[in-house]
Amino acid sequence: MIRKQIFSAAIAAIVFQTATSQEALKYQLPPDEIIKIVDAPVTPLVSVSPARTEMLVIERLPIITIKELSAPELRLAGLRINPATSGPSRQTFNKSFTLMNIDGTNARPVAGLPADASLGYPDWSPDGKKFSFSVTKNNGIELWICDVASAKAAKISDNLNMVFGSSVSWLSDSRRLVFTINLPGRGAVPERSPIPEGPVIQENLGKQGQAATYQDLLKDPVDEAIFEYFALSQLMMWDGSNTIKVGEPGMITSATPSPDGRYLLVDIIRRPFSYTVPFYDFPSVTVIMDIKGNPVKTLLDRALVENEPRGYDQVLPGRRDFSWRDDKPATINWIEALDGGDYKNEMEFHDQVWSLDAPFSGEPVKYIATALRCSRIFWGNDTYALIQELSQKTRMVVISSFSPQDPQNTKKKIQEFNRDDGYHNPGRFVTDNNSFGMKTLLFTDKGKSLYLTGDGSSPEGDRPFIDKYDIASGKTTRLWRSEAPYYESFSAFIDVTKGLILTTRQSVTDPPDYFIRNLKNRKLTQVTRFENPYPQLTGVRKELVKYKRRDSLDLSFTLYLPAGYDKEKNGPLPTLLWAYPREFNDLSAAGQVSGSPYTFTRISPSSALVYVTQGYAILMDAAFPIVGVGGKEPNDTFVEQLTADAEAAVSKAVEMGVTDPARVAVSGHSYGAFMTANLLAHTRLFAAGIAESGAYNRSLTPFGFQNERRSYWEAPEIYNRMSPFMNADKVKDPIMLIHGMADNNSGTFPIQSERFYAALKGFGAVVRLVLLPDESHGYAARESILHKHWEVLGWMDKYVKNKKTP
Repeated sequence: MIRKQIFSAAIAAIVFQTATSQEALKYQLPPDEIIKIVDAPVTPLVSVSPARTEMLVIERLPIITIKELSAPELRLAGLRINPATSGPSRQTFNKSFTLMNIDGTNARPVAGLPADASLGYPDWSPDGKKFSFSVTKNNGIELWICDVASAKAAKISDNLNMVFGSSVSWLSDSRRLVFTINLPGRGAVPERSPIPEGPVIQENLGKQGQAATYQDLLKDPVDEAIFEYFALSQLMMWDGSNTIKVGEPGMITSATPSPDGRYLLVDIIRRPFSYTVPFYDFPSVTVIMDIKGNPVKTLLDRALVENEPRGYDQVLPGRRDFSWRDDKPATINWIEALDGGDYKNEMEFHDQVWSLDAPFSGEPVKYIATALRCSRIFWGNDTYALIQELSQKTRMVVISSFSPQDPQNTKKKIQEFNRDDGYHNPGRFVTDNNSFGMKTLLFTDKGKSLYLTGDGSSPEGDRPFIDKYDIASGKTTRLWRSEAPYYESFSAFIDVTKGLILTTRQSVTDPPDYFIRNLKNRKLTQVTRFENPYPQLTGVRKELVKYKRRDSLDLSFTLYLPAGYDKEKNGPLPTLLWAYPREFNDLSAAGQVSGSPYTFTRISPSSALVYVTQGYAILMDAAFPIVGVGGKEPNDTFVEQLTADAEAAVSKAVEMGVTDPARVAVSGHSYGAFMTANLLAHTRLFAAGIAESGAYNRSLTPFGFQNERRSYWEAPEIYNRMSPFMNADKVKDPIMLIHGMADNNSGTFPIQSERFYAALKGFGAVVRLVLLPDESHGYAARESILHKHWEVLGWMDKYVKNKKTP
C-alpha cells in the first residue's frame, strides 16, 4: 500500500509541475483515496427531545458544489445574506428526519416533507410533542412543524426572515411560537445606479473610534438602503391554527419569550448606520413587549458604538446582557459595570446584577454583585442558584452559590479554577428543562445534590465523567468515568431516579454511536448504529505522543502513520506538522494534554489528515503554547516560543524514527497559517510550508488581534517582529499561500496573502499563491477542497517528499 501511495503522489507531482503561476488552471483532482474521504457520507446528527422519550436522527446533505457556493450573495454590515431567501447564505442543510424512541426502537421517517428539501435544524417544543424547522427553497424560507406522535410535518408560514439567524421561538405552552417574516409589501430591492451621485464620506470630530478590523461592512448609502430592506421584518405568532401580527415592523435582531409566555424581550437596531462596525454595534433599543406586541418597558436605548473597549475585562458602561430569569414567570435581569467599564479601576465589586419583575412598572432592584466580570447565572429554585464570574486577564473562573431570596448575603464561593487548566477543571453543572422549558440546575436526592460533567482532562488524555455534588458539604462523588479503550461522553439524563443517561461512545475503530448507560448497574445498551464513513482508513495508526520543550514544558501531538507502514522496512517518512498556537498565562496549564487517543478518526473534508493516505506521517494538533509569565504578555516572546515548540515536535518525531528531519512540512489555518509563515521566516526547520487563510501584516490589524490587547502604537516592536510580512526577506524555504477570495474573518483579508506573496516574490522566494473563488475563511465547496488537496499534495511531493538535497 505504501508503494502504491508513493506512485500516485509522484504522478500528482508531475502533473502539478506542468502548471505555471500564470496559467488559467481549472479545478484539479487529488488521488482517489482523498476523493473518497471528501465524498464520504456525512454521519447523521442526533437531537434528543426535552421529555427524553424521543430522539431525532438528522440526515445531512452532502458537501456543496462551487455552483451552490457561487449563488448571489450580499455582504452587508457584517452579514452574508442570500437575497433570494432573506436568510443567511452559505448555510448547511439537512435532507431528512427520522424519529425513534430513546432506546432506538420504533424508527419512523417524518412524512410530508417536500421532495429534495433543504431542512434547517429542529427546535423542540418544551413538552417534546412537536418540533419546528425551516425549509429553504429557491425563492424563500418556510416554517414547518412536525407532530411527533404521528411523525407528520406540515407548513405553517411562508417568507421567514432569517437575516439575523434563527427567528423562531416556542412559548412555554408548547402550542404557540413567535417568528419574523419579511416585511409585507416591501417591494423591489433597491438598485444601485451605475452612475455615482457623489463621493462617500466618513468623518470623525475628535472622538476616539478604536475598533477591530471587520469585513463585509456597509460602504455607501445604497448599501444602507439594501441592508435596511432585508433587515426589516414583522414579528408574528402562530397560535396553533392561525398566524397573528405582533407589534410594529422593525429591524428585529431577536425576540425572546418570557418563561411564562406573556412577554417578549426584543432587540431592534436603528439608524444611523456605520461604515466601520457591524450591525450589532449600530444604535439599538431593547424593549419588553407584551405578547400582543404592545411596548411595556424600554430597558436600553443605545447609541452607535464605534469606540469598542480594548484590554482585558473592559466593557461598555451601562446596561448589558439582558436575559429572562429561567425559574420565574417573568423577571428580567441585566448587568452593569460598577467601574464604568474600566476594569483597571480598583473596586471591591466590578459588576452589579439588576432585577426587575413583571409588570415592570417598579424600580429595578440591585440583586447581586461580583468581584470579577459576571458571565452567567445558573438558576435552580427559590433557595439555590449559582453565579459564574470570569477574568479574561488571569483566566480565572469563580462559581458561587446563593439563595435567590437573599442573594448578596448568602453568596458563597464553591469553585475557583483557571479555565485553561483542564486537569483541575471540576466540570460544569448539569441542567435540564423546567416546567417553562427553560434550562435550570438538575437537582437530585430531594434537592440535596447536583450533577457535574466535564472532559476529564488528564495526562493520558480526556476521560469524560459524571460526579454528584453534595450541596451541604461541597464534596463530590464520582459516579462514572470513561474507560479505555473507548472515549465515551455524557449527552443527557434520561431518568435521574433510575440512573439512566444517554452517552456517545467511540473508539479508534468504532465511529461514535449513542448508548444508554445505567449508572447503577453499569449496563450499556446501544441505541444507534452508524456506518464507518472511512473504511479506506482501516489500518492507519494513531498514537498520542508526549514530549518536552527545551524549557521542560510538557507538550504533545497525535501521530498518524499510513496503513501498512513498517518503520524497519520503510524507514523515516516525509512528515507534515499541523498546529495552531494558543496563549496561556500559566506554565502548568500550557503543558497539559488535550484530546484522547481513543477517539474515532473523523476527517473533515478539508483536513490535512487526508495526506496520511499518500505516504506522509502526520503530527496532528501539535501543542504550540505561547506562555506569558512573570507579568509579561505571551506575545512578548512569541517567536522564541514558537521556535521552541516546533523544534521539540520535530525532534520527538525524528527520535521515534518515523520522521526524516530533512523532509518535514509545516501547515496551519488562520492563526496556524500565521504560525507557519513565522516559522519559515525565523527557522530552517522545515522543507516547506503551507499557510491557509492567514494574516501576515499585523499593522493591518492595529487595534489588537487574537488575544493581543495592545494596539500597534503601544507595542510596535511586537507587531513588527510577529509579522511575517515585515520579515519576508528571511523566508528561504518554499511556502504556499492559500486563501478564500471571500474571506470574512476579522483581520484575514485576502489582501493579506496577496501582499505577502508580492513581498516574498520581490525577495526571490519560492512561493505559490492559490486564491479560491467565492470561498470564505473556511473552505466549503467540493471543487475548492479537492483542488486544495491537489495543490498541497503537489507542493509537498515536490519540495518535501522528493526534496532535492545538495
